[in-house]
Amino acid sequence: MIKSIKFVRVPTVHQSRAVAFWTQKFGFTVASDQPYDDSRRWVELRIPGGDTRLVLFRSQAPMAMEKITYIAFTADDVERTCAELKAKGVEFEGPVEHADWGSSATFMDSEGNTFVISSQ
Repeated sequence: MIKSIKFVRVPTVHQSRAVAFWTQKFGFTVASDQPYDDSRRWVELRIPGGDTRLVLFRSQAPMAMEKITYIAFTADDVERTCAELKAKGVEFEGPVEHADWGSSATFMDSEGNTFVISSQ
């Protein structure tokens, strides 16, 4: 049986820029950073306190790069988390939205991908 998600691939144009974004602004740590082939690296980031990792991959065909919009992170306090990230320069698409089920906000990474921060 499936037990968990090991990693999620996030497309990047510049792996070093993406690593800096996720480590400096979000506090993720580098779990693995090693050569993959002549032009790419295998970069896995660990989310503090979590088991799922982000793999920052660089496509060999830049035209095939798709921006992702379907990964959601959870936070205990979405308002506070978004305020802290904004202070670090993270761009949000709008204010935190509140609904009956909880709160959420959408942000962009250094590569133009969009993600959601949501209450649990």
